[in-house]
Formats: sequence, structure tokens, C-alpha cells
Amino acid sequence: MAFSSNSSGGGGPMADINVTPLVDVMLVLLIIFMITAPLMSHKVKVDLPQATLSEKPEIDQPPITLAVTAGGKIYWNDEEVNPDMLDARLAVLAQRTPQPQVDVRADNITRYQVIADVVKKVRLAGIRKVGFVSTPER
Repeated sequence: MAFSSNSSGGGGPMADINVTPLVDVMLVLLIIFMITAPLMSHKVKVDLPQATLSEKPEIDQPPITLAVTAGGKIYWNDEEVNPDMLDARLAVLAQRTPQPQVDVRADNITRYQVIADVVKKVRLAGIRKVGFVSTPER
């Protein structure tokens, strides 16, 4: 707190505020804003596409689950299928729009070659979304 030096006041506190630090801070902020303001404007003009909803989006379909047992049997949503039926169903599934996801589940003792063959069939049929289902770690 500042005290006056004149004798008439009796040594009481000054009522004036020192504005020099305030001016210094304001000048620094002014310089910072003058430097950064031109950087905020976009230099390259890009014509962004406009979103249109010409067709109503479909509700997400539940994923198709392919279960592979250790013996090489394949189940389509818990229904056993042979390799020819699997190829036919995958061909029909690939024609859908949008394509549902195909999840592959396998026993932990199933040979990797059997799983790789199933995934290869799914990919060759034209299905883009293939996932693997596993149990979480304990």
C-alpha cells in the first residue's frame, strides 16, 4: 500500500491506483492479438459438400455370427451350415445395402487354418466388415 509524503494528509494511504502495470499487460495482450488474428483467417477457400438426406437411412442390422468349432463345423447364427450353404448365404449377404457385419467366433482349440479359410470365404464373397468375437480377459 502506498503512503503520501505530504504533511497535510498526516501520512494516510493514497487513493490513486497505479495503472502502469495494467497498461503494460494490455499492450502485451494487444500485440499478441495483432500477431495471432491474421492466422485465424482461412487462406484457402474450399467448397464443402452439403449433406442431403434423399433417402432415409436404414436402421443398423444386427451382425451375422459365424461360429467355428474345433471339428471344423460352421454355424450361421447358431444354425449349422455346410460349405456350399455358407457360400450361397454369403453371396446373398454381400448384395444387401448396407452390408451387416460378420462376426467370427471360434473355439480356443480350433486350428487357425480353419478360421482363416472361413474369413477368406467371407472376404471373397465381398463382405467388407469382418470381426472376431472373443471373451474378455479375467
